[in-house]
Amino acid sequence: MRVDVITLFPDFINQSADVGVVGRARKRGLLQVQTWNPRDFAHDNYRTVDERTCGGGPGMVMLIDPLREALGAIREASDAPAHVIYLSPQGPRLTQKKVESLAARPRITLLCGRYEGVDERFVAHEVDEELSIGDYVLSGGELAAAVLIDAVGRLQDGALNDAQSAQQDSFSDGLLDCPHYTRPVEHALGAVPPVLLSGDHAAIRRWRLKQSLGRTWLRRPDLLARRALDKESRALLEEFRREYLAAQRLEAKTGPQD
Repeated sequence: MRVDVITLFPDFINQSADVGVVGRARKRGLLQVQTWNPRDFAHDNYRTVDERTCGGGPGMVMLIDPLREALGAIREASDAPAHVIYLSPQGPRLTQKKVESLAARPRITLLCGRYEGVDERFVAHEVDEELSIGDYVLSGGELAAAVLIDAVGRLQDGALNDAQSAQQDSFSDGLLDCPHYTRPVEHALGAVPPVLLSGDHAAIRRWRLKQSLGRTWLRRPDLLARRALDKESRALLEEFRREYLAAQRLEAKTGPQD
């Protein structure tokens, strides 16, 4: 997969995409990340990429022409379509489902805004979609681009040492992930749940699904509201609810238990 990034801070993108799973994917040739600085496509002595907003008010707006020239160079650099995504708080929120669909593309182009944003005419004519990583405002789109590069990069075949890791991630099946434990089995902070040491793979699968359903019910009930549960999942969720509410009633009577 190839990701082209239009950014005024190419070093940030390159450094963030050169570590961990994404860095490994780049080294393995599974992911290519190429940055394009709009200043390289500005033709005045000051390499100007922004101007005051029309109508008055604070802040600057990124100019059309340097961005169009950068995008033109991107399109010429590869035959694959340069699907253009503007990282913007005005776009729909990024989801795992969206990440999976983008990860299947051979190429995407990310536009990182700065200042008060990008001239709306460029957005209207050159941008295919806008995406947001959350309901808050950042100084620019670089952090959001780094998030998206990480999310799609780790899904490339061979990026993860264990291919099942991505399948078990939170949101991969619409639920939050179950709790995970490692050695030592016994610790001052508690013990590993016995079922995980039983070797009974069917029981372990049921426990993990039950915990995943329960965590989603507790922390992100909105995800459950959008998901159709099969008979087994409904039964496991009801079992989790009963156990959780019983524990809450016990704690209310006796106080927190160490």
